[in-house]
Amino acid sequence: MLVPFLLFLLFCCRGCAGPSPHFLQQPEDLVVLLGEEARLPCALGAYRGLVQWTKDGLALGGERDLPGWSRYWISGKAASGQHDLHIRPVELEDEATYECQATQAGLRSRPAQLHVLVPPEAPQVLGGPSVSLVAGVPANLTCRSRGDAHPTPELLWFRDGIRLDGTTFYQTLMKEGTTGSVESTLFLTPSSHDDGATLVCRARSQALPTGRDTAITLSLQYPPKVTLSAEPQTVQEGEEVTFLCQATAQPPVTGYRWAKGGSPVLGARGPRLEIVADSSFLTEPVSCEVSNAVGSANRSTALDVLFGPILQAKPEPVSVDVGEDASFRCAWRGNPLPRVTWTRRGDAQVLSSGPMLHLPSVGPEDAGDYVCRAEPGRSGLGGGMAEARLTVNAPPVVTALHSAPAFLRGPARLQCLVFASPAPEAVIWSWDEGFLEAGSRGRFLVETFPAPEAHGGQGPGLISVLHISGTQESDFSRGFNCSARNRLGERGIRVPLSRRDLLPTLRIVAGVAAAATTLLMVITGVALCCWRYGKASFSKQKNLVRIPGSSDGSSSRGPEEEETGSGEGRGSRVPTGHSDLLLDEKGTLETKDPTNGYYKVRGVSVSLSLGEAPGGGLFLPPSSPLGLPGTPTYYDFNPHLDMVPSCRLYRARAGYLTTPHPRAFTNYIKPTSFAPPDLASGTPPFPYASFPTPSHQRLQTHV
Repeated sequence: MLVPFLLFLLFCCRGCAGPSPHFLQQPEDLVVLLGEEARLPCALGAYRGLVQWTKDGLALGGERDLPGWSRYWISGKAASGQHDLHIRPVELEDEATYECQATQAGLRSRPAQLHVLVPPEAPQVLGGPSVSLVAGVPANLTCRSRGDAHPTPELLWFRDGIRLDGTTFYQTLMKEGTTGSVESTLFLTPSSHDDGATLVCRARSQALPTGRDTAITLSLQYPPKVTLSAEPQTVQEGEEVTFLCQATAQPPVTGYRWAKGGSPVLGARGPRLEIVADSSFLTEPVSCEVSNAVGSANRSTALDVLFGPILQAKPEPVSVDVGEDASFRCAWRGNPLPRVTWTRRGDAQVLSSGPMLHLPSVGPEDAGDYVCRAEPGRSGLGGGMAEARLTVNAPPVVTALHSAPAFLRGPARLQCLVFASPAPEAVIWSWDEGFLEAGSRGRFLVETFPAPEAHGGQGPGLISVLHISGTQESDFSRGFNCSARNRLGERGIRVPLSRRDLLPTLRIVAGVAAAATTLLMVITGVALCCWRYGKASFSKQKNLVRIPGSSDGSSSRGPEEEETGSGEGRGSRVPTGHSDLLLDEKGTLETKDPTNGYYKVRGVSVSLSLGEAPGGGLFLPPSSPLGLPGTPTYYDFNPHLDMVPSCRLYRARAGYLTTPHPRAFTNYIKPTSFAPPDLASGTPPFPYASFPTPSHQRLQTHV
């Protein structure tokens, strides 16, 4: 209780003595750059006692020079109550809270915070001062600020004074919590226009509002920039064209590659290509690829090549049923586009223009070949034609072919021609007693052969042959029907069998035999006369005479005999060019047989073959007016077959008289098989085209 009382008395005494101590000026918060001087003011009124400063609660001392604190001191006149705290140079450790205290009066100023600012250093750009980038490739640029800058600086990017966006910022802290380094990353995708550009990274803070800058220069690498031109751009096919490939690149160009339509042009080097243009250049552009260490670039261009029409799509054959529509299509390409017309083969009338031909509701008469034609271009080159066949499916067309007359109880052949599209499912022969499609049945045998192609697009043809072995009397009076069917219908025709009498044939054979006998007798008489004349005029001396036409060519000469007395008995040599004929004393004529005994002195060999006249009987076909003597003669049986033969049906052998063999019709042996027609030159196409050729009899006459 005593102490408070004393203090009360002291206060009262002071109040009676004068004004109490008070602060005239107190310190305030202060921001100072590192290395500069800091001044914290403090002024007291009505106080003459001890004044001291505290730093974060620690007393600095009561002396004016503050011993122990070399950079600290107190300025001002104590008598006037001025006690300012000075710090120079300011360091980071000086950043604290300061108070001015009047110890004897018990006064304390408000706390004042001293902030020490550390300006940032100039930032560093990684890779600078010249940074190499690749055009078109995204890249990062990093700016880094090191040191103890306070506060933490801000890093900014500028180009031509304009701040750039697209940056990220982060900082690295030290273990003690102080700033270690600050980095800023700029993301950009450079282009060729950025080559040589200058970028600035600026470190800015409160300690250095203007900031510190670091500049870098971009050195840009980019693949080639290519331009491709052709001279001339429009050419005629076959003319020469020059292509020029120009490129700018960093680093420089390392190579050129030329291609046409994606395929390399062999032997092409450098920025220039000279080549002869053709129609393919219109659709296959020429390209130039330029490369350097960074990459490559490609440019292409197509030429305007003028060329004549070229067939691109050939028309396809069409098969339709009667009454349906038919369409053809063909494509021609050219520059300029060609004019395309459609006609029917053999007819000049234009049916349609353009790549399509449409025929509505076709009939059998519309079947045939249709031609797609393109006119030549302005250069006169190109053009041409392509054709396709229209097949109209209809019921079969059956035609009876001429059949040779047959002998009673001899062989006979009936034949019919069938054209059908689609191909016939069956060709059937029928008569009173039955029918037959293929194979044999009793006296009947059916064979089928392909026929020559018909005109008009009727489709494939067939020749069906009915063989009759041992004809009967009833076969000549009844009818034989040949019918064919397909999915569109059935058609048929009656094929009659005509009869041939044997008597006219025997008469012809007898006449020929009589003529041959008469000729033989004449030859014999001439030979006897020559023999008798030779006996009276030749001497006994034998002379060797060569016979013209002798085949062996040998000669023999006998020894000469002495002449005997009288002129009658004496032989005389006859002047002649032949020396191989030898006459003996008795006048006999000895000859060397050139046929080795097959012919004696003189022989006649006649080879006989058979020809048939349309009305029956025999005929000798006339020789060809165009053939040379001794060449085979061919005969045309088209009027009897009513069709264009695919080969020669008959051939008469040169050097033989065509006349029937007497036994050609007396006997018939049923063949075990019938071969298809042989279409080789010189042989009949069908086995029924001619009668069997008899072997040639040789007649021998001995004198």
